[in-house]
Amino acid sequence: QVQLVESGGGLVQAGGSLRLSCAASGRTFSSYAMGWIRQAPGKEREFVAAISWGGGNTDYADSLKGRFTISRDIAKNTVNLQMNSLKPEDTAVYYCALATSTRAVQLGGISYWGQGTQVTVSS
Repeated sequence: QVQLVESGGGLVQAGGSLRLSCAASGRTFSSYAMGWIRQAPGKEREFVAAISWGGGNTDYADSLKGRFTISRDIAKNTVNLQMNSLKPEDTAVYYCALATSTRAVQLGGISYWGQGTQVTVSS
């Protein structure tokens, strides 16, 4: 049984920062990519960022480049998302995702999902 457990969400003022983490457990994740998908109220799910198994390849939503940084700790089977200069429009539930490639994360071809963590940015 694969489990992805997110942490680090919460309430922050506009301009602030948050760091999300996702811990994967339950099987060997060699060669899998991990990433983040978000869903704002009343909107469709949106790709945020993805990182390859080795960490050498990263992809970001164009609108988030420069503010969000994804990283990965292979030994701990975790992926992190550092979010800076947060805006009210970043308010959403952020889901950790595991897929066969960063492209798969981007296109929504997700193998496993986390339960989501709420990020709320106040103006």
